[in-house]
Amino acid sequence: MTAIRVLLVDDDPLVRAGLSFMMGGADDIEIVGEAADGGEVEALVDRTRPDVVLMDLRMPAVDGLTATESLRRREDAPQVVVLTTFHADEQVLRALRAGAAGFVLKDTPPAEIVAAVRRVAAGEPVLSPTVTRQLMAHAAGAAADTRRTRARERVAGLNDREREVAVAVGRGLANADIAAELYMSVATVKTHVSRVLAKLGLNNRVQIALLAHDAGLLEETDRP
Repeated sequence: MTAIRVLLVDDDPLVRAGLSFMMGGADDIEIVGEAADGGEVEALVDRTRPDVVLMDLRMPAVDGLTATESLRRREDAPQVVVLTTFHADEQVLRALRAGAAGFVLKDTPPAEIVAAVRRVAAGEPVLSPTVTRQLMAHAAGAAADTRRTRARERVAGLNDREREVAVAVGRGLANADIAAELYMSVATVKTHVSRVLAKLGLNNRVQIALLAHDAGLLEETDRP
């Protein structure tokens, strides 16, 4: 089995030591590097080639949001999992929009952090429907109308089936659940998800969920 290569980014050496210790006991995870600031990340990624980056958001020089945005613009971008102390935070939301695959709280039990790394490495988002709703509610504000207009323009290019799949992703459904609800195979669901990502220029399912929310697609499905 090939080990999942993980890069730790946090300005607190105790947090890095704790993360390293908790994941060091997992046979399928290898810590390939550590960084104390977002400005060190790209050079370390070039050198260590991680599969997953655990990224603190609040760092004194270059913050985790800036580092995440920079990483996700790369063609060979590793998956990014945000480390935070807040459930609903504007920076977390911005990191997810930039392409982070999810986030974990710093006080999350060790086994759950290890499981999150495994899920992200396998291409699954680390974001529960409950937390998604919290973040979306947090995002509502003065810029909501502008964001909705732009989001509707982007999703206009989806066909009916792709739109249905995007809504289901936005509701937090897994591929098997989408397949059962829309009467299609799991393989067909995966194909539609890939097409939605390509058409909308997105990186992962979390971004699909956020865009579906911004466009008001989830509200439409709630109407009688």
